[in-house]
Amino acid sequence: MSFEDLRKRARQLESEIDGKLVALSKIAASYGSSSKANSNRESAPLLSEDDVYENISSELEQLLSSLTEINERLNLTKPVGGSSTATAHTLQRHRDILQDYSHEFHRTNNAIKSRKEREQLLNTSRNDGSTLVGLSKRDLYLKEGEHLANSERMVDEQISIAIETRDHLKGQREAFKTFQTKLNDLANKFPLINTLMTKINIRKRRDSLILGSVIGVSLTFMIWWMFA
Repeated sequence: MSFEDLRKRARQLESEIDGKLVALSKIAASYGSSSKANSNRESAPLLSEDDVYENISSELEQLLSSLTEINERLNLTKPVGGSSTATAHTLQRHRDILQDYSHEFHRTNNAIKSRKEREQLLNTSRNDGSTLVGLSKRDLYLKEGEHLANSERMVDEQISIAIETRDHLKGQREAFKTFQTKLNDLANKFPLINTLMTKINIRKRRDSLILGSVIGVSLTFMIWWMFA
């Protein structure tokens, strides 16, 4: 495949991954609440939400793997015409997109897994409710303390993920500033660069809004679920 064919394939994969990540974020935002609602309906299909999550997660892993392979092939393929500077910026942009998507996938995936663990913990607590009658007050306090410790651990994990995402976004912002400065210099020589800069800024703002929304919804839902 030529350099342009590989770029076209990379953009196609990036578009598919972006759509799958949005779907995965929606699952992360609703996970638990829909499971709780389904548990009250005998006719609700069991594990339907988990099945959807597993399918999307598996598809994302395959798409990210394919995009990684395409990026590696892009690095080894020489474009026909064009400046080396523009080619370097193109390759860097595709690498940044892959890194952002991989980070977002792992962050959202870990958040869903944490919620699944909490669901299992709560279900175990409900199923074991009958056994609590014979326990002493001390045992009850110990069991409750264990549950609280597990909940606190999951909240700490969510906060750590949020902090890591914030730091990552800061690093990306600095990289974009440097990249944009270079593009501004090139824009004085090549007016068509302005169009590219506009598209990059729009994409950057959209990525930031998506990440910020997912983080906010995840933390809000986790805190609400703990104290509900």
